[in-house]
Amino acid sequence: MATTSTSPKKAKKAGAQYDRFIPSRSSMNVSSAQFNLARRSGSQDGTLDTASAAYQEEVAKACGIQLDKRILAFKSAPPSNDKDDLRQTLQQSLKSPFAGQAAARASRRRILTTPERVLDAPGLLDDYYLNLLDWSSTNLLAIGLDKSVYIWNAQTGDVYNLCQLATEDYVASLQWTNDGSYLAVGLSNGDTQIWDPDTQQRLRSMGGHQARISVLSWDQHLLSSGCRDGSIWHHDVRVANHKVAELHGHSSEVCGLAWRPDGAGLLASGGNDNVVNIWDIRSQVPKFTKANHTAAVKAVAWCPWQANLLATGGGAHDRHIHFWNTTTAARLNSVDTGSQVTSIRWSHEYKELVSSHGFPDNQLTVWNYPALTKIVDIPAHDTRVLHTALSPDGQTLASVSSDENLKFWRIFGAKPKSSKTAKAQANQPSNSLESRAMRLR
Repeated sequence: MATTSTSPKKAKKAGAQYDRFIPSRSSMNVSSAQFNLARRSGSQDGTLDTASAAYQEEVAKACGIQLDKRILAFKSAPPSNDKDDLRQTLQQSLKSPFAGQAAARASRRRILTTPERVLDAPGLLDDYYLNLLDWSSTNLLAIGLDKSVYIWNAQTGDVYNLCQLATEDYVASLQWTNDGSYLAVGLSNGDTQIWDPDTQQRLRSMGGHQARISVLSWDQHLLSSGCRDGSIWHHDVRVANHKVAELHGHSSEVCGLAWRPDGAGLLASGGNDNVVNIWDIRSQVPKFTKANHTAAVKAVAWCPWQANLLATGGGAHDRHIHFWNTTTAARLNSVDTGSQVTSIRWSHEYKELVSSHGFPDNQLTVWNYPALTKIVDIPAHDTRVLHTALSPDGQTLASVSSDENLKFWRIFGAKPKSSKTAKAQANQPSNSLESRAMRLR
């Protein structure tokens, strides 16, 4: 008996009109379908007489069943055979990935690896433990150069000499008050002075320390000074007997000091004994002590968007940044930076921080937080970066090195604002601090 065979290609072609059928149970009425099957199977030729048809229509109407309902249905409309529609769909599918990449590139900000401005800083002492650079909320940058303190007005570009020591002593530290009204200056002889930048007059000198003041930190009217002998003093600048507390938690020079900026009364300190202490203003005993670093801890910085988060950085034999929860005393994370850590500055707008470094790379590094992925390395100076300060608008970082260069870097550019936000801000009076924003160009 002769048989006919169909090639696979022909069979596939013959069945091609059915291979894209996708049934959907949610789009069909199963009850109607079953009723229609039973109705059609009632007659061999698939037709009914008039009486039977009328009877079944009445029954279906009473049961809420639709006659001649499709048993199977497409979940969505079947694809069109129109060549123009097919070409348009193909073009959209090819363009969409590139469109997404273009949007991602547009949203990714660019961090310049060249400074916007460079100023000379002759006579800067090459001493890791000192703190000789600070930027006020009124846009004045103070820098200590040997026996002098200079003020640079970031708005006008003017520079003037605030003070000049007549003795053999040198400037070891400086720190602005939170409102930028006064500047505290720590000297190598153990004295702490308060200066008014407007009148360029010294308002007060507070003695008592037996060694140099390496670091200072303000908390409203309370000024804390870290000394080379390992002690920390609290000075109430409103009263004659300024010394109100003396803290002993370090066995070597205190080189890192920072009050928590929200006024919670917590002080973080780091020393040349590789120790980090957290102090409560109500006690002269550390709230907790951490000895995870293996070198001096100079970089101490509180996170602006998470009040209890503290970052600390170690020196040349440590090179790590540790992150602490100061409520639970737990170490949250750590990162090996590969270089001596000299300072840490948190961004105000981004979930990021920038660290400055000494040996071996002398770089600035921007990190994402909490992922701690490295965003960019900036080769900043020829020698180690000793000090950094962030501008009041949080966008520009100043760095200074023993190469006697003071450089300004646009690290944290302002985030682009929506049209609604920009319109709302345009209708509001400008903030006094914003009106004095830095203009470096």
